[in-house]
Amino acid sequence: MKQIIFILFSLVISMKLAADSDKTIFDNFSFQGHIDITYQAYLLKPKAKEGENFTAAAVLESKYAKDELEVNVKLKAQQDYYDLVENSKHTDRSYLRLDELYTQYDFENDQISLGKSIKFWGALEVRNITDAFNLVDLRSDPFENDKVGSWNFTYTHYTDNGEFSAIVKFYEQSREMSAYPYVYYYFPKEVAVSPTLSLPFVYDKKLITKSTEYDPSIYLKYSASTETEYPLDYALILEKGYDSQRYYTTALSADATELISHENAYMVNKLSTYATLVAGSTLFKLEALYANVIDDDIVGDYSHIGLGIEHTLTQIYKEADLGIICEYYNYTTYDKNKMDDLALFEVFQNDLFLGARYSFNNGNDASLIGGAIVDLEYDEQVYYLEYESRVAEIFKVKTDFRYIEPSKNDPTAFNLMGRHARVSLNLSYYF
Repeated sequence: MKQIIFILFSLVISMKLAADSDKTIFDNFSFQGHIDITYQAYLLKPKAKEGENFTAAAVLESKYAKDELEVNVKLKAQQDYYDLVENSKHTDRSYLRLDELYTQYDFENDQISLGKSIKFWGALEVRNITDAFNLVDLRSDPFENDKVGSWNFTYTHYTDNGEFSAIVKFYEQSREMSAYPYVYYYFPKEVAVSPTLSLPFVYDKKLITKSTEYDPSIYLKYSASTETEYPLDYALILEKGYDSQRYYTTALSADATELISHENAYMVNKLSTYATLVAGSTLFKLEALYANVIDDDIVGDYSHIGLGIEHTLTQIYKEADLGIICEYYNYTTYDKNKMDDLALFEVFQNDLFLGARYSFNNGNDASLIGGAIVDLEYDEQVYYLEYESRVAEIFKVKTDFRYIEPSKNDPTAFNLMGRHARVSLNLSYYF
C-alpha cells in the first residue's frame, strides 16, 4: 500500500510541475497543497517520554474537472525526526497516506460520489461530537483534527433550501498508533501481572469486530437552512453501522510473554443532529446524539450533547472583532454494568469551555483564540492559547501553548498522561 501511495504522491508532484509549464495540456487539472514544519517542546511530561519533537509534513491535492465530472486526489506524508535516529527513540509517526481518491458526477439536482473521501460535520468550537464519519489518525497531534479518508458511495439530492444524502461506507478501518516515546502515546510500556513479574504492553492495530470489518455502515443525512429573521442551519443524521466510538481490550499473548491490546468496533443505531442559529451578533450552537448499541456486551447505549453560544463584539479596537465563547458538553452511559466514560477514555463527559477569539481583520487572517476547559466532575482543567496568521499570501504561522492539570483521584485519560505543558510552532508554505 505504501508503494502505491508513494507512486501517486510522486505523480501529483510531477503533474503540478508540468501544469505550471504547460497550461494547455492541463487545462482541466488544478493543484494545491502545503508543506509544514512543526516543532513542539514539552515543559511538563512523563519522565520516560521525549522532551520535544520535530515533524515535517506535506499535503498535495489534485482535481480533474470537465463538464459534470470531477476526480479528486489528496495525499499526505509525514516524517518525525526521531524515526530517523536510533530505534529506541522511534515514535512510529512517519507515514505516507492516501486521504482522498474519489470521483463525483453532477446532475441537475443530484450528485453521486464514489471513492475515498473526508466529510466534515458539526458546529461547536472545541469538540465536534457529531463529526463521526472519518477516523482520526492516532499518530498525529491529538489537538489537531487529522482525519483519515473512508471508502464510500454517496448519493445527494439538492432541494431549494437543503440537501438529502444517502451514504454507504464500505469498510471499517483499523488504526496505527504512535510508539511509546511519543508524549501522546497513552498506554504504559509494561504492566505488572504479579508482585514479581511485569510484561511489555503492546498495541496491535488489528481491529476486533463481531463479524467482519467489511460490514457496511449506512447513513441518511438531511441538512437545510432557513431564510428567516433568525437564520437556522441544521442537519439530521441517521446511522446503522459501526460506531465512531471504540474501546480497547487486552489479552495475554499466545506465548505468555506480553500483553496485547486491540481496538474494538461495534454496531449501533445512532441519531445525530447539529445546528446553528444566528440572532444578531450572537450564534447559538448545538450538537447531540444518541447511540443504541446493537451487538456488544461490554459497551452500552449512550448519549452525548454539546451546547454553545458565541457573541461577537465588532470593531472593539480599529477593525478587530472579539468573540466570547461558552460551550458545555455532557456524556451519559445508560448501563451501569458496562463501560463508563472513564473506561472509554471520554474526555468531554461533563465539561465547560470558556474562551475568546480575537480576529485582527487586518488582511492576513490573523487570529488569537484561547480559553479554559473545566471538567466539572473530575476536577481537571485544560488551558490553551493559539495564534495563527498568514504571511505574504503563501505562508502561514501558527503557535500555541497548552497546559493540562489532570484529575488527582480518578483514572481519566489526562490522569494517565500526567501533568502536561507544551509550546508549539508550525510554519506552512501553501502553493
